Amino acid sequence: MVNNDSDASETRRIRPTLAEQKNLWRLLEMARDEDLGSGDLTGALLSNDVQATAHFVPREPMVVCGADLLETVAARYSGEIKTEVLLHDGQLARKGQPLAAWTGSAKEILAAERVALNFLQRLSGMATFTREFVNAVAGTKAAIYDTRKTIPGWRELAKYAVRCGGGRNHRKGLWDAVLIKDNHLAIMAQAEGADPLLATARQLERVRPYLGDHAFVMLEVDTLEQLAVALTLDVDIIMLDNMTCGQMRQAVAMRAEAGKEGRIELEASGGITLKTVADVARTGVERISVGAITHSAESVDIGLDIRI
Repeated sequence: MVNNDSDASETRRIRPTLAEQKNLWRLLEMARDEDLGSGDLTGALLSNDVQATAHFVPREPMVVCGADLLETVAARYSGEIKTEVLLHDGQLARKGQPLAAWTGSAKEILAAERVALNFLQRLSGMATFTREFVNAVAGTKAAIYDTRKTIPGWRELAKYAVRCGGGRNHRKGLWDAVLIKDNHLAIMAQAEGADPLLATARQLERVRPYLGDHAFVMLEVDTLEQLAVALTLDVDIIMLDNMTCGQMRQAVAMRAEAGKEGRIELEASGGITLKTVADVARTGVERISVGAITHSAESVDIGLDIRI
């Protein structure tokens, strides 16, 4: 977990983009319907006139993610719930330090409580877990990247949480970058009857002009022999899949010998954990992709403390 003594003012605020707001709104359509259904039977016991203030309070230290989205959640239930954000996304929160407050109808606040907490706890959990990886590689030149291993429908929000934790976003989908993996190479080898890496070189020469200014080309290799060939190709990033730290150090040296340092980045990938990530970072790779920060992050504990 993050340091309980951390000062939120020392961290950088991250703001949600329109894409992330839209992702949340689409998910809220489903979340509200499955939770509220035809109406809140317990809430029907309460008077419509009762007003309340409720604070979202962490029960443990964490990186905040989702506080800046609470206004959108509230609006899906009632336009009369007022949101005050006390700690913004990307900031550190101490145990017991309120993240945000809702003021309005007690009945409407309680109707929205569970869905709001589900989003806030899940997103803050991913941001907090990401920050642990980022802290572990501090002092090296390696950055932590996410992957496409996200809950279906949650990708924009998951990648937002990674940024709140200090990580970086990999490609968003199949549409914004080329990532040639072992299965692609196997198919090309069978289809073209040639060495798959040489077949890749021919295909890249054909598609490069159509990729645009922002798309990148990444090639996955799992042996140093493949790396030697990959370093001769027109790629931007080479992924070192499930290599040992010793192999990664050799890969960094091979890139330097090929004169490709600063032109081709190296990315470590495959089974990297908090226990191993620092050793990986010290090999000299620039990028470390970690699927766990989105698919295995635990939700953090946040409560809604309400008073009349």
